[in-house]
Amino acid sequence: MPETSPAPAAIFFDLDDTLIDDYTAGSAGLRAVMERLGHPDFAAARRLWDVQTDISFSAYIAGRLTLAEQRRERVRALATQAGHAHVSDEHCDGLYEIYLAAHRSAWTAFQDSAPVLTELAANGIRLGVITNGIESMQRDKLAAVDLTHHFQAVVCADTAGAGKPDPRIFHIACHALGEDPRRCWHVGDQVRADALGAIAAGMHPLLLDRRGRHGAQQEVATIAGLGDLLRLAGIPASFGVDAGRR
Repeated sequence: MPETSPAPAAIFFDLDDTLIDDYTAGSAGLRAVMERLGHPDFAAARRLWDVQTDISFSAYIAGRLTLAEQRRERVRALATQAGHAHVSDEHCDGLYEIYLAAHRSAWTAFQDSAPVLTELAANGIRLGVITNGIESMQRDKLAAVDLTHHFQAVVCADTAGAGKPDPRIFHIACHALGEDPRRCWHVGDQVRADALGAIAAGMHPLLLDRRGRHGAQQEVATIAGLGDLLRLAGIPASFGVDAGRR
């Protein structure tokens, strides 16, 4: 694993599946839509949903689809898998609202999020969020799980005009805190969007791999939980470092 850079002036975090358990919330939303569609196979639905989300949301970030269009693509793919070949835009929109309601009801922060953020701030490290999620929803999530107060900057792709891995969104976030990217770390769970994006922006990346999905990375330091982040920053943790790894 690569050596860490000198202690950071600021650390930026991805939000979904880094600080907040989006996978579990997404599964709740997916099950609610499956029930309406009569879809019997969660494993197959989850695999399809993840792949289609990556394709469609990436197209939205790149400006090739609108927000509504990428949502419809995802729902329509699931409906087709469930045997419904023709689903109107209006029906897709209604199903996605069902997804959102169940998703929202399942928002939770990982157990290590608040303790680690508190420790970092207490040691003089400034904190921010860089996310490709929609700003209104991401701010709602932070408020719902009581994490908003930890951050001096929350930078979202739809309002920043660029999304990860584009270096511009990282630079906008660093500028918001008045920090040089070379003095900033970024923590996220995606190799391309988070780790490679941070490298391209001149920041120090840390790849968070709570579920052991990524394996060893040659160019990026990997951590299994946020407690490891404290160790790398030279901060003694006042709680168990395994908390929240899941």
